[in-house]
Amino acid sequence: MTTEFFSRPLPSRFERYRQPLWLLTKRDLRVRYSTSVLGYFWSILDPLVMAAIYWFVFTQVFHREVGEKPYIIFLLTALLPWTWFTGTVSDCTRAFLRESKLIRSTKIPRTIWVTRLVLSKGIEFLASIPVIALFAVATGAPVHWEAVFSVLAVLLQAALLVGIGLIVAPLVVFFRDLERAVKLALRFLFYASPVIYNISDLPKSLHLLAVFNPLAGIFSLYRGAFFPDQIDWFAVGVGTAVIAVLLVSGAIVFTRTERAVLKEI
Repeated sequence: MTTEFFSRPLPSRFERYRQPLWLLTKRDLRVRYSTSVLGYFWSILDPLVMAAIYWFVFTQVFHREVGEKPYIIFLLTALLPWTWFTGTVSDCTRAFLRESKLIRSTKIPRTIWVTRLVLSKGIEFLASIPVIALFAVATGAPVHWEAVFSVLAVLLQAALLVGIGLIVAPLVVFFRDLERAVKLALRFLFYASPVIYNISDLPKSLHLLAVFNPLAGIFSLYRGAFFPDQIDWFAVGVGTAVIAVLLVSGAIVFTRTERAVLKEI
């Protein structure tokens, strides 16, 4: 199915892809909030609580100089995209298992079951941006022209999530323990990524290693809207190369495992 999809002319290929992708994305969002009283606010409550905790710990308890001031803005500009990242990767571990009957019975490109998760979680992330604006007004944090680089950050993060999703989603079908392993990996990655700190806060010996984490460059682009000097173009360049590798690897893994996945589910 994937081979057939990529062999079609470009306009018809994307038209065939776009419609079911948008329909499934809208269905995801509708189902997610249909039984929730608070609805949209649940998507921002978790990062807000986490931001409040880290703000209290690092500004009121330890008084350590990490990140930039206002620290709450520094936190939110990474915690909100981190929520998009971890939510999508977690959902990708169940992308084929949760709706196996529907996947087997439809002829739409199977990659849609990954990309619709990236899109739906991405829409939730974009809907949370006003929260940063409110805190920026409350703290008096100025917005700089480097905010335009946030668009690049969104595109890079979406590409990163597609690449990871195309690897994780099919492999979990064969190795069910991978779902738990992914959860552990995400916990480690949270502290290994510059969410509560910046790359410049790390020892020089760890800086070179840290830039190979694509999230490092992506978060620096988000933070550039309020802290222009935090943009690390070296990290962005290295991260972009890593994302390209993950995208290619994801396409290869997905293509080679697609038929076996359909038989297994």
